[in-house]
Amino acid sequence: MSPSPRGAARLLSGAGLAAALVLLVASPAVAQPLQRVPAADGKKGQELPGMPSALDADGQAACTPASRAEAKKQDWSRQRLDLDRLHGQSTGAGTTVALIDTGVATAAAGLSGRVTARGAAGDDCVGHGTFLAGLIAGTGGDSPRLAGVAPGAKILALRGTDPRGRASASLVAAAVREATAARADVIAVAVALPRRDAGLTRAVADARRAGAVVVAAATPDPPSRGSADEIPVRTYWPAGEPGVLSVADMLPGGLRPDGSLRTSGIDLAAPGAGVVSGGPRGDGHYLGDGASVAAAYAAGAVAAVRAAYPGEEPDDVVRRLTATAYPADIPQLDPYAAVTTVLGEPGAPADGRATEPVALRDTSSADRATSRATLFVLLGSAGVLAALWAGFAFSRARARGWRPAGAGGG
Repeated sequence: MSPSPRGAARLLSGAGLAAALVLLVASPAVAQPLQRVPAADGKKGQELPGMPSALDADGQAACTPASRAEAKKQDWSRQRLDLDRLHGQSTGAGTTVALIDTGVATAAAGLSGRVTARGAAGDDCVGHGTFLAGLIAGTGGDSPRLAGVAPGAKILALRGTDPRGRASASLVAAAVREATAARADVIAVAVALPRRDAGLTRAVADARRAGAVVVAAATPDPPSRGSADEIPVRTYWPAGEPGVLSVADMLPGGLRPDGSLRTSGIDLAAPGAGVVSGGPRGDGHYLGDGASVAAAYAAGAVAAVRAAYPGEEPDDVVRRLTATAYPADIPQLDPYAAVTTVLGEPGAPADGRATEPVALRDTSSADRATSRATLFVLLGSAGVLAALWAGFAFSRARARGWRPAGAGGG
């Protein structure tokens, strides 16, 4: 029994609706701006106060207040860096990371007894340096799943800013020289300066000759007023110095955040948005972002590598971090791979890993897979519609006795 024209029309309409629904599901989701702390389990995150990188220059604002909110879950960044497995291989024990920023509170939760502060660096009014120290070497305190990359490392706190968080080349250069004199294994510079300074250039070169690995934020934080797009592409310092590991911030999907300052010569990208850590006062947590956060994560990874491979030269450590990074437009930091990968000669590919490799999202592959899936759905839907239309036309032609439409009936 051939279908009626009305029934065939309903069938075609239903098939078209089904194809449209399939296409809607198959289309890639549009990323929304971060509003909360991204939870590692993919569920809705928690709202936490933000950690500023500097305070108002006029000095009227008080120090950053203690947070009354505590994060209940591990954030996405620690899961992305696979810190739980990393700590089974290396905790950075026996290494010292010199952190050049706003200072570090020596008695902060998760850092007590493991921070040495030089001069005024033990007074962290801004709180930013203490926040970063927790990412590098914090134990997490009462929240061990919020530990840093190298919880066995020591922190040497040095000021590269004034008490309000404003950086200067002279302060950063003096801090680098002090870190070199203290024989720090890693020197993490969380600030980025727009102009090169001869004194800072010499200090960084001396630090590298002394055996330190220097890690620096690729850019400063975006301006609070105006648009980052108005600032031309430029090199920031000391990230632009030869041999310095320049680190930029990335979102969970691997892209740099909207509004990030533009630069060139970036060596690594690391989590730098929606990252949780503690502050100088109280037991609460804050939310931080920026290239300084990414640089802190990279500095912790260097400490973990130096503890696992104490005989490697600074250039070899940097090569290990970049050679084992997850491939992308900007290679993405993978500290577990850096510690467990067996490297060959310089320029040769990695030979393998001592243990099972960690699997991270390759966003470019996912995008290509989504595009292929969308194409297949389109082709399949077109095929279904063509088959339905052919069946309808065939039944109508047979009902007319194979006469053309409009011909008189016999």
